[in-house]
Amino acid sequence: MTGTVDALLLLSFGGPERPEDVMPFLENVTRGRGVPRERLDEVAQHYLHFGGVSPINALNRELIAAIEAEFTARAVDLPVYFGNRNWHPMIEETVATMRADGIGHALVFPTSAWGGYSGCRQYDEDIERARAAVEGAPELTKLRQYFDHPLLIDSFADAVRAAVRELPADARDRARLVFTAHSVPVAADVAAGPPADGGHLYSRQVAEAARLCAAATGFDDFDVVWQSRSGPPQVPWLDPDIVDHLEALSGKGVEAVVVCPVGFVSDHLEVVWDLDNEAAEKAAGLGMAFARAATPGPDPRFAEMVAELVGEHLDGNEPRRSGTVPGYGCTRNGAICAPGCCEPVRRRK
Repeated sequence: MTGTVDALLLLSFGGPERPEDVMPFLENVTRGRGVPRERLDEVAQHYLHFGGVSPINALNRELIAAIEAEFTARAVDLPVYFGNRNWHPMIEETVATMRADGIGHALVFPTSAWGGYSGCRQYDEDIERARAAVEGAPELTKLRQYFDHPLLIDSFADAVRAAVRELPADARDRARLVFTAHSVPVAADVAAGPPADGGHLYSRQVAEAARLCAAATGFDDFDVVWQSRSGPPQVPWLDPDIVDHLEALSGKGVEAVVVCPVGFVSDHLEVVWDLDNEAAEKAAGLGMAFARAATPGPDPRFAEMVAELVGEHLDGNEPRRSGTVPGYGCTRNGAICAPGCCEPVRRRK
């Protein structure tokens, strides 16, 4: 990477922080997708269950503080900005502030480790939209996908070990390890990645991260399942769903399970609702011991990983990767990795 870098922008999904924010936030998330009002009302109740506050913004502010501390320890002199796709601080507002502050070129850390439309290309669209909205906007270089970074895998592995210890002592040796990630339409997964790479990049990366984590924790066998689907029932999404899978495991005699939300970097509402509520309640109803592994965002190694990704640009450091599945995602000003890469299914002809 050539040229001066003078800031880091943490770019995330966003979430409501008051009950009155919930419905406008959900309308932002689903704009243009034709989601029925009844479905929005249903999802709104998940947020209102937690007082109308998603944990994501607070967790991102804590992460920013940890990144700033890591930068200080490494003598990296970069301010860290915060912008979201769907709720305040919106990326357009943040990019305008960056321009006013005299930022000329910033790196962008997206809070998604993955390829695919929602995991990668939609962040490119966020960057392109924000730069179009702000005259004289800074150059923005998005950091690469980091699903197999050793520090991320180590953090997940330690979280799995800690979750195993939460189970009753007599169930630990028999526990089934189950990894979850956010489901997406099957067609979106088919389109994930550069066309020449064969598609299915998202599910391949999730499976690779799960494999690496299982190997690090000594599990020879494990499952990869999905959660949080939101589309109409006639549209195929990646499955099985975590709740259905728990029932299937129970039918096979499994009495204890450790669930690792490998597809999430922090405790988004989907984690605390779909796993800590729905999945945990299902397991209890089945008489199954249940423990959920922590997400890596609060782990100091996550901020260290962000600093390493930044160091790849500032110092030309060699990228550290643990897996063999390809990773992409490092682009400038909202450009895509390759023609047709992670093409939105609704726009394909």
